[in-house]
Amino acid sequence: MKILILGGGQVGSSVAQNLATSKSNDITVVDTNDDVLKKLRDRLDIQTVEGNAALPSVLEQAGAKDTDLLLALTREDSINLAASKIAADIFNIPTCITRIRASDYLEYKEGSALTSFSVDESICPEQLVTDHLYQLFEHPGSLQVLSFADGKAQMVAVSARLGGKLIGKPIKEIRNDLPEGVDGNICAIYRNNRLITPEGDTVIIEGDEVFIIGAKDHIPLLLDEVRHSERKARKVIVAGGGNIGFRLASRLEHHFDVKVIENRQTRAEWLSENLNDSLVLLGSSTDETLLKQENIDETDVFCAVTNDDENNIMSALLAKRYGAKRVMALINRSSYVSLIEGNSIDIVISPHMATIGSILAYIRRGDIEGVYPLRHGSAEIMEAIIHGNKDTSKLIGRSIEDIALPKGCYINAIIRNEQVLIAHHDLVLEDNDHVIFFVSRNTAVKELEKLIQVKLGFF
Repeated sequence: MKILILGGGQVGSSVAQNLATSKSNDITVVDTNDDVLKKLRDRLDIQTVEGNAALPSVLEQAGAKDTDLLLALTREDSINLAASKIAADIFNIPTCITRIRASDYLEYKEGSALTSFSVDESICPEQLVTDHLYQLFEHPGSLQVLSFADGKAQMVAVSARLGGKLIGKPIKEIRNDLPEGVDGNICAIYRNNRLITPEGDTVIIEGDEVFIIGAKDHIPLLLDEVRHSERKARKVIVAGGGNIGFRLASRLEHHFDVKVIENRQTRAEWLSENLNDSLVLLGSSTDETLLKQENIDETDVFCAVTNDDENNIMSALLAKRYGAKRVMALINRSSYVSLIEGNSIDIVISPHMATIGSILAYIRRGDIEGVYPLRHGSAEIMEAIIHGNKDTSKLIGRSIEDIALPKGCYINAIIRNEQVLIAHHDLVLEDNDHVIFFVSRNTAVKELEKLIQVKLGFF
């Protein structure tokens, strides 16, 4: 596939790096900053073009005439929209996926404005991050929450703690603790940053990062197996009143006691007019005096979501130091993430990883509903809908134990109609099942895609 990526920033460069791992992809990146492009050329086997991505001549120079997919990922909506329109109307690029930051484009008449710009799919990183953050509030103490099949099933990552019923016991004993009708699956364990593939005799120890999947209503019972019940958060401070801060406060304020810290007076005034039940504070989130005045030691969750990585890191560290029970920080630089997370900062949110997952879901072959990076890209979860019959599919009509999955891949759960089925060895797959795969290595993705695809005879 020939792919044209507009924008070499955090999102564009991360997507390029992910897609460039496949030799079958021909990648070209367009950006106005030649230094950015040079770094990409040095790291990746891709082509680059310097220039304004909204200009037809620049797109032509980048090979738009024979491009299969356009990813408009600059930080400017106007550039992304103009480039999408030109790509479709002048160069006949069949698919345009466009990054949109202004919610008005997405919300006005159910997104009908985007069709005017020939946008096939839109991605709003700010909304993806907001959704991710909100799900963390729904499950206190969780490190990551993923939803499948319109929320019927969920996967939650938590750190194993003393008090969990399964700590120090083999995983197979989970059945002894769960009420009748409740089922779940521990689909991955990370111990000291090393993946352990769960088996019946695998013993969970304190400090393990455990990924659990099950029906949404069963998740609280499943989480009790690996850690004691967490008290639901009540008092929340959101540091930063930008797009993400505003969206998050808007969703939280009906259920939590929310304060928003914003250092720009005009923005703070706008926030106070547009938020209903949140208290807006004018000041810096790195101001120790302000944090103490607002009783940071009584705060359940401090969430730093400004546009400045260093500010988010420092404010989160201060909040933790002065007594906030849980702190989260939005970090764009991938090099910072592994250094910070799990130390004084409980959760690091990486916007470009959420965006990559959405883009990969469109690019992957087969009927892929979602692709979700885990542990900042070291593994991923893929949700696919399978079609066909035993003759046209390598999955349908076969029990899980009889399917030759690529090394490093395994099935965690199946959503069939309204029912969530945990992947036991004798479960037989059927047409239209939503299948949840865990993929521990990138090189296995292509093999898995081939396995999911339906033979031509089906059509």
